[in-house]
Amino acid sequence: MSWYWYPKPKPRRPANGIKAQSGRQFGKTWWASKWLDALERLVDPGRLTRGRSYARSGQVLNLDIKPGRVDSRVQGSRPSPYKVQIEIKALSDKDWERVADAMAGQAIFAAKLLSGEMPQNIEEAFTTAKVNLFPASKGDLKTECSCPDWSNPCKHIAAVYYLLGEQFDADPFLLFRLRGKSKDEIMAMLRARRAAPEPTAEPVEETKRKPRVPAELVVPLEKCLDRFWDAADNLEDFAVKIEAPTVDAIPVKRLGTPGFWRDSKVDFIALFARAYKGITDAAIRTAIGSEVKSK
Repeated sequence: MSWYWYPKPKPRRPANGIKAQSGRQFGKTWWASKWLDALERLVDPGRLTRGRSYARSGQVLNLDIKPGRVDSRVQGSRPSPYKVQIEIKALSDKDWERVADAMAGQAIFAAKLLSGEMPQNIEEAFTTAKVNLFPASKGDLKTECSCPDWSNPCKHIAAVYYLLGEQFDADPFLLFRLRGKSKDEIMAMLRARRAAPEPTAEPVEETKRKPRVPAELVVPLEKCLDRFWDAADNLEDFAVKIEAPTVDAIPVKRLGTPGFWRDSKVDFIALFARAYKGITDAAIRTAIGSEVKSK
């Protein structure tokens, strides 16, 4: 009996595939890296290597991202592309309400998200709501591929997963969308909470006996002009800290683009963010220059 060795067929190279734009490393941002960590805990190194190769060579034909699910087609060695499906459990509306409450409770969370940034410790908001933002166990992910490989996740799933990480680099809100909420929905939830009036305390009935308030000695202005610019004694510990804000144009980013803005070629929020930054830089230069001259 003789044995024959047949070389493995090479994958077909599609002309219209999605090629990864990353260099040697996928997941340049911290949130994309955490997304890829979940994959690398589930897949053997050999399939990860081939998955990265597939992602870079354009074997993935499409990425259809929906709440809780990603559908894709990956070209292999056979004429028909393989069908890949990745499911991650979407959060319920009640879960998202708790997450939004936690995010709105932290001013820096709301400010950064409203400006399109992902806060470094955003997971704290999800932990407070007792849910996970990133896949934490095998039960959080369900993957399927129509290829004959017995391993799941296979190299085709790995290729799709790597490209998703690259998509998350460009737009962190895709991760929220996969968890069940779009960017517009999250922005609306945050703006509604940040704009809500503070609860007012119930009026307290006045007592018949009012506490005595010491009368303040008021000196007529014309009698204290020589001391008008003198600081009061209680201002000895007063200090001013001059620094740029953590996020530029917070009021504009919080309120969003106004209805009267009609220029579709110019991003209103980006325009005003640059204006705020320019004003901030000029104000700091002026303040520091004044301090230097006064010395």
